Amino acid sequence: MESYFMGIDTGTNSSKGVLINSHGEIIAEYTTEHAMTNPAPGHYEHDADKDWWGDFCIISNALIKNANISPSDIKAVGASALGADCLPVDEQCRPLRKAILYGIDARATDEMEQLTQMYGEEQIRNWYGRPLCSSDVMPKILWIKNKEPEVYEKTHKFLTGSSFITAKLTGNYVVDRFLGLASFNPLYFNDGTPNPETCKPICRPDQLAEVKEANDIAGYVTEKASQETGLAVGTPVIVGTDDSGAEAISTGVVAPGKMMIQFGSSIYMILGTKELVDDERLWREEFIVPGLCDISAGTNAAGSLTKWYRDHIFSDCVKLETENGIDAYQTMMDGVADIPLGSDGLITLPYFAGERTPINDPLAKGILFGLSLSHTRQHMYRSALESVAYSVNQQLNIMLSHDVPIDQIFAVGGGVKNELWMQIVADVTGKEISTPKITVGASFGDALMAASGIQYPGFESFDKLTDFIKPGKTYYPDMDHHQAYKKYQSIYDALYPATVDLMHRLSE
Repeated sequence: MESYFMGIDTGTNSSKGVLINSHGEIIAEYTTEHAMTNPAPGHYEHDADKDWWGDFCIISNALIKNANISPSDIKAVGASALGADCLPVDEQCRPLRKAILYGIDARATDEMEQLTQMYGEEQIRNWYGRPLCSSDVMPKILWIKNKEPEVYEKTHKFLTGSSFITAKLTGNYVVDRFLGLASFNPLYFNDGTPNPETCKPICRPDQLAEVKEANDIAGYVTEKASQETGLAVGTPVIVGTDDSGAEAISTGVVAPGKMMIQFGSSIYMILGTKELVDDERLWREEFIVPGLCDISAGTNAAGSLTKWYRDHIFSDCVKLETENGIDAYQTMMDGVADIPLGSDGLITLPYFAGERTPINDPLAKGILFGLSLSHTRQHMYRSALESVAYSVNQQLNIMLSHDVPIDQIFAVGGGVKNELWMQIVADVTGKEISTPKITVGASFGDALMAASGIQYPGFESFDKLTDFIKPGKTYYPDMDHHQAYKKYQSIYDALYPATVDLMHRLSE
């Protein structure tokens, strides 16, 4: 009998799942969408029961049905979810409020200042290698303690997305070392045990999940979870990780010099390094793969920016999709390739939801700079695509300034379907940008790690997982275009410093 492995990833706007066989081939995949709520400026939330667990159950049942296999043939399950969220749950793993999302949620700015004053800037930099930012969970927990004390008092555990899903599957509260030690820093010691001293002003040590490796077995599918997911009782479930970590594994980031750029609702970049590299503009942590470190970076807008254009500027394309089934994003590209490089002098700052790296400013604002009466919506859209490429290049240049090698760049996520966008990124950066043959990303990484978690033959180590990662298309930079883009890159780099004071005045 063939063996199968399930991977399901929960993202900002959708959840995706795959079933792979023992040859690493996808035999079924399924996607469902959900909504992100924005109840107040800088506040972004998910309904964990509906959007996280509900999606997991829908996808799990659909994969089993569509593949027409017995649940008992699924030998292991892996789940990932958008990382650095904060979800308080009670003793029955019932959410006590909606989940506070990752770095896109900027509600805890007062708490970041409170913690910085409490510990001092030097201690914060010793812990993080940078100032506190909106991607850190500690300020989010403190926000709940300060603003919602009744929720805080009832909290049994503070979880992130993958921890919640794994707990619903197995009854065990775990978080992987990569996500736990980086996002919940400094609430854990480096060995993964809670640090009572650093926890004292934030939460009780017992309110934290147990730290394990991402592909360790977290537990086994319970009777209740079996009824909801269609999985067989007793199926092994790995600890899992965040979506970006799983996506990086799906592209072979298992050694120094290997890099992933995730084109999802936001951009997330992970570069494998030999050791930790401190730069307050970026992040660093010990990666999922034992012995490997990474430099990472994250924007707040990429797919969320193109979605904003779809919904508000190209709403007629959405109507056409409803009428004739042609994807709205495909129609939006009509004429965009004909717009000259640099969008006829139109430059976008894509800070529509504040920004994480490299500026760490939740109050940053989006800008369309250089608008004239001759510009069309096609100019605006191309400028938006170029702006994401400028952001990627800006952060690549910071990484390269530390003399770390970048041998291979794999782009993954929904954005890679836009071939012009990928070519723009190659031209702006001057780097080859490859896409893997299997582009579903994080859920594929989850399935690979699930197989490795039970030591299935051929999947035993992270190095062996690369045998199942095949190259797809490579975009080669046009170096003449690269030189021409340098002018626009320099203007992009100068726009934020020139306008930051005005941005902050708008937020007063």
